[in-house]
Amino acid sequence: MSIPAQFDAKTIENKWYAYWMKNNYFHSEPDHRTPYTIVIPPPNVTGVLHMGHMLNNTIQDVLIRRARLKGFNACWVPGTDHASIATEAKVVAKLKSEGINKADLTREEFLKHAYDWTDKYGGTILDQLKQLGCSCDWDRTKFTMDPDMSASVIKSFVDLYNKGMIYRGYRMVNWDPEAKTTLSDEEVIYEEQQGKLFFLKYKIEGSEDFLTVATTRPETIFGDTAICINPNDERFTHLKGKKAIVPICGRVIPIIEDEYVDVEFGTGCLKVTPAHDMNDKTLGEKHNLEIVDIFNEDATLNSFGLHYQGKDRFVVRTEIAQELESIGVLAKTEIHLNKVGTSERTKAVIEPRLSDQWFLKMDDLVKPAIKSVLEDGDIKLHPSRFNNTYAHWLNNIRDWNISRQLWWGQQIPAYFYGDGKEDFVVAENIEEALALAKEKTSNPSLLTSDLRQDPDALDTWFSSWLWPMSVFGGIMDPENEDFKYYYPTNDLVTGPDILFFWVARMIIAGYEYAGEKPFTNVYLTGLVRDKQRRKMSKSLGNSPEPLELIEKFGADGVRVGLLLSASAGNDIMFDEELCNQGKGFSNKIWNAFKLIKGWEVSETIPQPESSKVAIEWYEAKLQQALAEIEDNFEKYRISDALMGIYKLVWDDFCSWFLEMIKPAYQQPIDKATFDKAIEMLENNMKLLHPFMPFLTEEIWHLIADRTKEEALIVSTWPEIKPFNSALIADFENTIEVISGIRTIRKDKNIPFKDTIELKVVNNDKASTYFDAIVIKLGNITSLEYVSEKVDGALSFRVKSNEYFIPITGNIDVAAEIAKLTEELNYTKGFLKSVQGKLANEKFVAGAPEKVIEMERKKEADALAKIATIEQSLAGLK
Repeated sequence: MSIPAQFDAKTIENKWYAYWMKNNYFHSEPDHRTPYTIVIPPPNVTGVLHMGHMLNNTIQDVLIRRARLKGFNACWVPGTDHASIATEAKVVAKLKSEGINKADLTREEFLKHAYDWTDKYGGTILDQLKQLGCSCDWDRTKFTMDPDMSASVIKSFVDLYNKGMIYRGYRMVNWDPEAKTTLSDEEVIYEEQQGKLFFLKYKIEGSEDFLTVATTRPETIFGDTAICINPNDERFTHLKGKKAIVPICGRVIPIIEDEYVDVEFGTGCLKVTPAHDMNDKTLGEKHNLEIVDIFNEDATLNSFGLHYQGKDRFVVRTEIAQELESIGVLAKTEIHLNKVGTSERTKAVIEPRLSDQWFLKMDDLVKPAIKSVLEDGDIKLHPSRFNNTYAHWLNNIRDWNISRQLWWGQQIPAYFYGDGKEDFVVAENIEEALALAKEKTSNPSLLTSDLRQDPDALDTWFSSWLWPMSVFGGIMDPENEDFKYYYPTNDLVTGPDILFFWVARMIIAGYEYAGEKPFTNVYLTGLVRDKQRRKMSKSLGNSPEPLELIEKFGADGVRVGLLLSASAGNDIMFDEELCNQGKGFSNKIWNAFKLIKGWEVSETIPQPESSKVAIEWYEAKLQQALAEIEDNFEKYRISDALMGIYKLVWDDFCSWFLEMIKPAYQQPIDKATFDKAIEMLENNMKLLHPFMPFLTEEIWHLIADRTKEEALIVSTWPEIKPFNSALIADFENTIEVISGIRTIRKDKNIPFKDTIELKVVNNDKASTYFDAIVIKLGNITSLEYVSEKVDGALSFRVKSNEYFIPITGNIDVAAEIAKLTEELNYTKGFLKSVQGKLANEKFVAGAPEKVIEMERKKEADALAKIATIEQSLAGLK
C-alpha cells in the first residue's frame, strides 16, 4: 500500500467523515452496553461557528470518542435553539429591508417568514461542526421548536401552573425597547457608564419657594407622582404636608415622607416615578400613589410626554435639559457614574416597566438543585471554584419571569374568555381550554371562537431547561425506552456564562420532572481570548474564522492547538501558532509512521538486545502515561491528558523508541521488533484518536487493511496493566549518559560514524540494563566498568557516576587543555561575581526572594561546572 509523501489533511478529512457517516458509527440505540451520553449545548439556530464553539465541541467530541473506544454505548445528541429574541430580531430586520412591517402581519404570516429564515440559515453551524470532526448522532438532531419539543414545553407550563407554581402578575420588569420584550434579571448586564446628575427645581404650591431634586433621568419628570423626603431630615420639616409642581407639565404632586430616602444622596429630596423605577414602585404602593407610564414599547415618549411625544428617550434627555435650563429650573449638572442595565442580546439600555407577565415561583423548585451540587456532590462542577458562583445565584434566586412579548417561540397556553385579568384558563390545546372555560363560567354555549390565546411567547430558556429530558421524549412519555436508557446523561460541557441561565435551570427541571439529576459532571470551559487577553469578537476584528483555520492547519491541528492550552474554567489565550504547533504534531506522527513502514522486515535475523530492552521500556512508558491520562480524564483535565499523550508520542516514541530500534542504514529490521513497533504505534493511535480523529483513522487503515468492524473509531482503548516504574527511572539516567556522550562528540567534533570507547566508574551502582542502548545510540565499540579514573580521557559525570571516553589520535590534547582552562577561568570569574552578590547583606535583604533563588542556582550551577571541567583537565594531564 503506497503512502503519500505528505499528509493531506483536507483529502483525508472528507474521506473519513464520509466513511464514518456511511457506516453509521455515530448512531446509538439502547442495548446491553452501559450508555455514555452528552447533549450538546444547542447553539442559536441561525448561528455560525466561532472559536468558543470550536473549543466547546472539540472537548465534547474528545469525551464521546474516548467513551466509544472504552466500550460504552456513546450517544451525543446535537441540536439547535430557536433563540427567540435574537432570531426574531433578525427576521424583523430582514422584513424591514423588504419594506414589510411586522405590525402589518398576522402571527401566522410572521411565523411563516421565521420558519423560512430558519430553513435557510438554520443548521449551518451543525454542518460546520462536521468539518471539525464532531461525531454527533445526527439522526437524533433536535430543534427546540420541533413539534414534540414544543409539546414538551407546553405540557411543562400547564403542569407547573396546575401545581400553583406559575402565576400571572402585574410587575415591574426589565424591558428591552429594541426587542420590545421583557427580560429576566439574568439577561440584564450591568455596565458602569458616565452620565450626568441633573439638579431640578420644583416649585412649592402656593408659594414662590422651590425644592431641588437630583435625577439622572430628567425625561421621566412626566411620570412623577410625588416628592419624597426623609421624616428625620430637619432641612425639610417646612415641606411636610405640602405639594410641589412638576416643571413643564405642571402636575401638582404630594410631598410624602419615608425613611427610604437617603439623606446623603443628591439633595435629600427624591422624585418618585412609580411606573419607571423598581424602588419608586414600592414607595408608590406603600403611599397609594398614581402610576403614570410615559413610554411607548420602543422607549419613545407617549402622550404624557406632551410636545416630546414620539421622540426617543435619549433625544428627549438632551432636549428637555435645554428646556429646563431655559425656564430657569435646571439648577446645575454634575458628572455622575452609575450602573446601567443593558440587554444581553440587543445591548439596548433596559427600561423598568410595569406590565402583566407570567412568573414561575422558584423558592421550592431550587432546593434540590442546591442540595445536589453544594451538599451531596451528586453533580460536580469542574473546576469546583464555580460552586461559589452557583451558590450565590441559587441562594438569592427570584421568581423567574418566563413570558416574552414575541411571536417566535412557544405561545403561552393561556386562553382568555373575558376582559378581566383573571378571566383565563390554562390548557395544552384550545379544545381542553374550551372545556375548562365552560366549567369555570358555567356557560355551556361557549365556543372556541370566544377564546383568545395569550399572544406572548415563553422565554427561550424555559424551553432549553428541559433539553436533556425532552430530546429523549422524557416529558411527553417518561416511560419510553430511550429516556429510561440514556437519562441521566453523563457529562455536560458548556461555558460559565450560562451556569445560571441553563445549567442550574436544567438541574432544577431534572429533579422536578425526573426526580433525579440531568448529568453527573459539568465541565466549564473558559473564554477564548486573543494574545492581548481581549475577548474575541467580530466587532474587535480579533476573531479568526474557524473554517479558515481548519483549511490552513487541518481539523486535527486546530483541535490540538485549542486543547493544548485550554484547562477547565481558565480562559484560553488563542494564538494561531498553537494551531501551527498542532499541524506540526500531525506531520511528526505522519513522518514517524512513514519511517516504520519504510523499513525492510526480515523473518530470519534475531532480535537485538537493544530492541528487546527498548520495547520493554516503551511498554512501561506507555502504561505510565496511560495511568496519568486516565487520572487526568477523571479530573476533567483534558488539556493535561492531551499533553501527556503529546509528550509520549513526540518525545518517548519518536525521539527515543524509534531511534533505539531503528535498523542500521540500508539494513532490515527483525520481524519481532517490527511487529512490536506496529503494536505500539497502534496503541498511540488509539490514545490520539479522540483528539486527532482524521489523522489517526488514516494511519490505522494504512497500517493494515481493515474491515468496517475493525475501524479505529470502534476499536478498543488500551488496557491498563502493571508496569515496572524502576525501568522508567533507570532510563532517565540512561538519557543523561547518552546526552553526555553526544555533547562530547559535538564539542570535540567527533563524527557519529567514528566509534568510541566508554569506560564507567559506577559509584552509584546504577543499573546496567540499558547498556545495549548506550552502546547503540553512542556508537560505542566497547563499554567497560572500571574502578579507577581513566587518565588521558574526556569525561563527564551523571550523578556520582563518572564516564570516560579515551582520547583517540584525532584530538589535539594541548588545544583541548587550553580550551578547558579558558572556560574554567571564565566560570570561576562568574562564580566570584555571583558569590559577591550573595555576600552583600544589603542585596540579600532588599532583593525579592525569586531573585535570591536565581542567584543561588547560578552559584550551584557554576560550582558543578567547575568540578566537571577540573575533572576533565585532570584526565588530560
